[in-house]
Amino acid sequence: MIRVHSYESLGTYDGPGIRLVVFLQGCNFRCLYCANPDTIDCKGEGKNTAPEDILRMAVSQKPFFGKKGGITFSGGEPTIQAKALIPLFRMLKEAGIHICVDTNGSVWNESVKDLFTLADLVLLDVKEFNDERHHLLTLRSNEQTLQTAAWLEANEKPFWLRYVLVQGYSAFREDIEALGKHFKDYRMIERVEILPYHTLGVHKYEAMGLSYQLNSVKQNTPEQLEEARALFEVYFNKVFVN
Repeated sequence: MIRVHSYESLGTYDGPGIRLVVFLQGCNFRCLYCANPDTIDCKGEGKNTAPEDILRMAVSQKPFFGKKGGITFSGGEPTIQAKALIPLFRMLKEAGIHICVDTNGSVWNESVKDLFTLADLVLLDVKEFNDERHHLLTLRSNEQTLQTAAWLEANEKPFWLRYVLVQGYSAFREDIEALGKHFKDYRMIERVEILPYHTLGVHKYEAMGLSYQLNSVKQNTPEQLEEARALFEVYFNKVFVN
């Protein structure tokens, strides 16, 4: 069984084309800006779901996917449930459905490798390149995330690099430049997405009786986003503000 938190039909922000987005329950990161705090706990509000049920939903929506669309597994952190997802991924492949995995890249085992091998595209979230600042932002190291990126490159698995721009936490010129220098020769990075910081999930913290720790952080101005885009474009050809 797969622990599913929720679904989004006709999604356009998590991979190419129009997609069915499956938000899975459970995450090993503790990002200060997390927009889905209700997906962090591995049990939480999620429901145990048979792989066949997700397959049927994807097949029923396939006519809307067009040539580029498909299904995206997000979260939470999908790779926590990698072993349970593998049979579903095989069925989706047989049904001709394009598969994306949106991941922080920090979980690593044989099941995760199998999962990435079956996926058509990986959306790799690099929260911060500087490990000390990454730990401040997520309470975890970025070491495995960078190793996962290297594995994707070595195994010729296409991926998108995603970066949430948070003023005072990840919007540092020197860190973006260091990230650019590290990844500039990667051939499998198809595009870079800058994700603007937002506060759309703050109400969830209130509902859960939790304290949101970034109340003093302001959303990005258009000028800040353009400055970040210009920094990334020094190193990458396809840079988008999502």
